[in-house]
Amino acid sequence: MDYLNFDRTTLVNLEKSLTKEMLRTNRSGAYNSTTIVDCNTRKYHGQLVVPLPEVGEDNYVLLSSLDETIIQHNAEFNLAVHQYKGGQISPNGHKYIREFTCNVISKTVYRVGGVIISKERLMIKNTPRIITKYTLLDAHSATTIRFKPFLAFRSVHTLSRENSDVNTSCDEVNNGIRCKLYEPFPYLYMQFSKKAEYVHNPYWYNGFEYGKEQERGYDYLEDLLVPGWFEMPIKKGESIYFTAGLDEMQPRTLKSLWDKELAQRNPRTDMFNCLKNAARQFAKKQAEGTFLLAGYPWFKARARDEFISLPGATLSIGDIDIFKEIASSAMREINDFIEGQSTLLKGQIEELDAPDAMLWFIWAVQQYAIENRADAIASYKGIIVKIIDFILNQKHPYIRLMDNGLLYVNGTIKPMTWMNAIEDDRPITPRTGYIVETNALWYNAICFADSISRSKKYENLTEQVKNSFVEMFWNGIYLYDFVDGNYKDVEVRPNMIYAVSLPFSPLDKFQQKSVIDICTKELLTTKGLRSLSPKSGGYRPNYVGGMKERNRNYHNGPVWPFLTGAYCEAYLKVYKNSGVSFVERQMIGMEAEMKKLCIGTLSELYDGNPPYKGHGAMSYAPTVAEILRTLVLLRSN
Repeated sequence: MDYLNFDRTTLVNLEKSLTKEMLRTNRSGAYNSTTIVDCNTRKYHGQLVVPLPEVGEDNYVLLSSLDETIIQHNAEFNLAVHQYKGGQISPNGHKYIREFTCNVISKTVYRVGGVIISKERLMIKNTPRIITKYTLLDAHSATTIRFKPFLAFRSVHTLSRENSDVNTSCDEVNNGIRCKLYEPFPYLYMQFSKKAEYVHNPYWYNGFEYGKEQERGYDYLEDLLVPGWFEMPIKKGESIYFTAGLDEMQPRTLKSLWDKELAQRNPRTDMFNCLKNAARQFAKKQAEGTFLLAGYPWFKARARDEFISLPGATLSIGDIDIFKEIASSAMREINDFIEGQSTLLKGQIEELDAPDAMLWFIWAVQQYAIENRADAIASYKGIIVKIIDFILNQKHPYIRLMDNGLLYVNGTIKPMTWMNAIEDDRPITPRTGYIVETNALWYNAICFADSISRSKKYENLTEQVKNSFVEMFWNGIYLYDFVDGNYKDVEVRPNMIYAVSLPFSPLDKFQQKSVIDICTKELLTTKGLRSLSPKSGGYRPNYVGGMKERNRNYHNGPVWPFLTGAYCEAYLKVYKNSGVSFVERQMIGMEAEMKKLCIGTLSELYDGNPPYKGHGAMSYAPTVAEILRTLVLLRSN
């Protein structure tokens, strides 16, 4: 049986199946996403969602869904599933699904009477194109298949409404049509591998309901335009290929393109291979360079997330060339920022000015240096020294280097750490002053710079920072989360774990063990570390409600599984081989998620209390990358 397999019992139960999503990307920002029964529950879902720089900065849903109807003896059986206003399900195509698997690519098998038909789909690498393959596995009489496309032509952040401005006309192309509902959108080409009869009959379908958006407190009703439908006969054993893209294809090449792309896919035979596939989907290759998206469906490339994710999403799965491509692209933007060109040039990486962002870049290079030290020094020594000197020379706009060698950051007005939720334009968790993980990263960065510099120019600074760090943050049991003047934040948060996990730690062995012990006792769950101890009066474990409530809870109790990487690395550093079985048990808790939400990948965050329900981005790069890195760490112990 395939690792990712769902039988009829799960599929016909919409209460279960509508919570399980799937995601496929083209590694250039375009994607295909829906639930495993093909019922869209988010405004971000769609059969073809693409970045369109000529239209705007967002991704855009062009083809929302494609209904398939099987016709035999003039009887019609619609395989689609839609949820309309009030929770009404129509049609009820899930009744015909017998199996859904996702080994190499997703495959759905339907049975309608004596008709058995399969549907498989894949995104074309680095091209905004989806191909779906339909194969009639069995049929005892003449069979016709009808396809009805539902078009949106809108940003992923908005919803479509019936209107009189829409262009309902279509042009015929080879075995299909092209449509452009609005300017300045490009044409959407929809074609088949064989000649289809097309009936042009524009019609608005109103009141599609997206339950995920309703849960999140957003608008959740949409109208979609169907320009018409395609119809063709299909014989037993025959395969028909459908494609949607931004340019016209030669239909005769669809099968060969499908075969070529399929041969490049990796099977999802276990957790590691699932996450390996998921990690590769975050890559976004474009003319300006190669970047890592922070997650799907709404995140762009964000500096901190990209650099935290970079080692796990590339090195852990053997993609060294991709690591170097992404690092090279990041170096150009870091140079622009340091040289003061960031106000003149629009970068592809957001939030590069965050105080810890470039320190995370140095950490990513350290991970590369573990196996490729000579090349790491040759390729990245210059930019590392440039980053360190940029901070030492007091050039960073949000960092003050203090006389004690530590970094001071004002986080009262603008969030300066990964705990960045805001309300009324102010940080909800205003971590300010000396911030524990920022200074742990600073110590690690200058130690690494010193280790690769023949001049030992930072040798005295490293000793000063080490002593100042312990004096500033160590309270005898664990580390303060931040210190500002006389205020020492005693909340037990996971940020202290980096002072143990980073390659260079300012703590002695006793202090390291003590930090791990309190994180284990108060923060650890089967999904990773909570963002705040349940003993705190501010503990808000559930990521639920409208935007305001969710933002207040965001970093005050929910579990952030990307922290698992640092925690497990710290645990293995202190407990060595005796800690292996413990870390392996942690991975069992993460493996349970492979079939729960977005299949084969991991979510952004989870509730802080059982049953640890997943929330946020359906596939989150730091989570996927850090669990991959943990699995590799286990192999080396």
